[in-house]
Amino acid sequence: MDINIRQGSIGEVVALSRQVPELTDPHGEATYREKLAGKPHLVLVACEGLFPVGFKVGYQRESDGSFYSWMGGVLPDFRRRHVAQLLAGAQEKWAADRGYRRITCKTRNRHKAMLLFALKNGFRLTAVEPQPDPDENRIWLEKVLQEPVKP
Repeated sequence: MDINIRQGSIGEVVALSRQVPELTDPHGEATYREKLAGKPHLVLVACEGLFPVGFKVGYQRESDGSFYSWMGGVLPDFRRRHVAQLLAGAQEKWAADRGYRRITCKTRNRHKAMLLFALKNGFRLTAVEPQPDPDENRIWLEKVLQEPVKP
C-alpha cells in the first residue's frame, strides 16, 4: 500500500512517539504545545491508508532563515520503506516554499541511523555539544535549501 503524507495533530504525534523505541522518554502534548506556540510550525504524519506510521515536527526556532526539524520517528514495522524520506521531503518543500534557507536538526551520537539518514540526505555536521557520555553528545546538522540572495 502507498504511504501518504498529511498535516497531523499533536495528539497523533504523541501517540506515535510512544511507539518509537529510540524515543525513550517521549514528550507529552504540553511540551509540544509549549514548543510550537506562537511560532511558524509544521506537524506531519505519514499514513499507510488511514493508519499513522510516522511523523515529523518542526518549527521556526531562530530568526536566521532556518527551520528546525525537532522531532520525528517511524514505527519499526514501516522502516526501510522510505517513510522518513517522504516526511523529510515534505518538510523541506514546505520550508522552502515559505522562504526558509536551511533546515537544522540536532541528534545524539547514539542515534546512528538518524545520523546516517541526515548525512545521506545532504545534511552537514555543524557543531557538537560534548556530554560526559560520548554516546549522548548532541550533534547539530544543517541542510541548505536555498542560497541567500546576493545583493
